[in-house]
Amino acid sequence: MIAILIVFSSSAIFSVIAVALILQLSRKKAWYDKVDDRKIHTGEIPRLGGIGFALVFIVMAALVGFLTGKNDSAFRFLPCLAALVIILIFGVRDDFRPMAPRYKLLTQFLAALCIVIPGYTFKRVSYFETGLFFNLGMLSYPLTFFWIVGLINAINFIDGIDGLAGGLSAIIALTFACIFYFYAETPSAVLFCVGLLGVILGFMVFNAPVPGAKIFMGDGGSQFLGLTLALLPLLDGGNTRAALPLPYAAALLAIPIFDTIAAVWRRIRDKRRIDSPDKAHIHHKLMNLGLDARGVDTVLCALQIVLGILVFIAVKLEGWSSVFVLAATYLVNIVFFVAIHYLNRWVTSSGARGADSDAA
Repeated sequence: MIAILIVFSSSAIFSVIAVALILQLSRKKAWYDKVDDRKIHTGEIPRLGGIGFALVFIVMAALVGFLTGKNDSAFRFLPCLAALVIILIFGVRDDFRPMAPRYKLLTQFLAALCIVIPGYTFKRVSYFETGLFFNLGMLSYPLTFFWIVGLINAINFIDGIDGLAGGLSAIIALTFACIFYFYAETPSAVLFCVGLLGVILGFMVFNAPVPGAKIFMGDGGSQFLGLTLALLPLLDGGNTRAALPLPYAAALLAIPIFDTIAAVWRRIRDKRRIDSPDKAHIHHKLMNLGLDARGVDTVLCALQIVLGILVFIAVKLEGWSSVFVLAATYLVNIVFFVAIHYLNRWVTSSGARGADSDAA
């Protein structure tokens, strides 16, 4: 417990310091986020906050990995640190000068390979104490690769309003920490999670009160969070309560995953490029329903808390009870997304009819 408190508090404090320094430098150099029709915010706000909290986490992860792991496991973790550095460097590069989507995807592929090649993969799809499992074999590599790249982009997509990506990621990290604390086979898993929670909260000091961001995390920060959250359930092979089997991990990250699936489907349906931007993500739809940024954060973070509690209960239970609670987790998220989709469609169509009537 003392180690947990030390890692959490030091991560949060150093994150505040690092982000404050980046904020000061950004203002001095006029490194501000470009405002366009895709953005919700106005004014001159830097978008390099991810550099601060990511660097603190990388240092913390390196220390935890090498101080708590054996020599072989510490050496095996080195490529994961390299992946974090790669995604941060090129994410920040994208913040300064937007990269072509194919080059951005290439760097994400490289980061994913750094994690998959040393063997940090989901080995099987399983459910606790039910006898239901499917050994993935060689499929574990492409499936985990897709999981990592998908989550990098999912967190990046949902980073659309002040505090949303950070708030969701903090709750997810806390849920992972609780699961690992009660069920982990290695203490380092808990320390990674509380360290991530600490650096996120340190960054979010500069988002308070929402909406009132003094600095954004940028693509460097959001992609870094996506990669880190994708890595957490793989630290112990992704098949025990010390990590999370794939169905449980996906349920915990269902909000960004569902939002990304909807975005991809929307663009395929409309015959647009998958990487083309739009303003139809879940946070945009909630704003169309009349919520402001604070309201959107409250609703989605509340939903994330519910999902986290359900996943924790599903992990705690055994047999078919665990499966039923896990299914309920997915059902809650599905009902929410479907309801918001049709409410948004109704509000949009009603607004269009009203505009036509006024024009007539």
